[in-house]
Amino acid sequence: MIQIETIAENGNTYTAVKIESTPAPIIIITGRTGFLMCGYLDIQAADRLGSIAASVSGVQSIDDLLNKEVSKVSVKGREAGIREGMKGREALKFI
Repeated sequence: MIQIETIAENGNTYTAVKIESTPAPIIIITGRTGFLMCGYLDIQAADRLGSIAASVSGVQSIDDLLNKEVSKVSVKGREAGIREGMKGREALKFI
């Protein structure tokens, strides 16, 4: 199953996608300049591609991605202002 939602935060609109997978779902929220992703996806690939990205581990839902703490940040994400420990929802304003 694939779930797609539009999220309005910080005066911006984001697209959230959740793909059911085993052993865990794949979840990503995209913005104008970057994305917030689950720990299933690779922050090092985001670095190689020069993406503004942040990763949140241990998520099972889009709400988890928004409400849990960022655990990894790409180089460009850090330059944009994203920091480990901020909530995913807070990181959205930088993507």
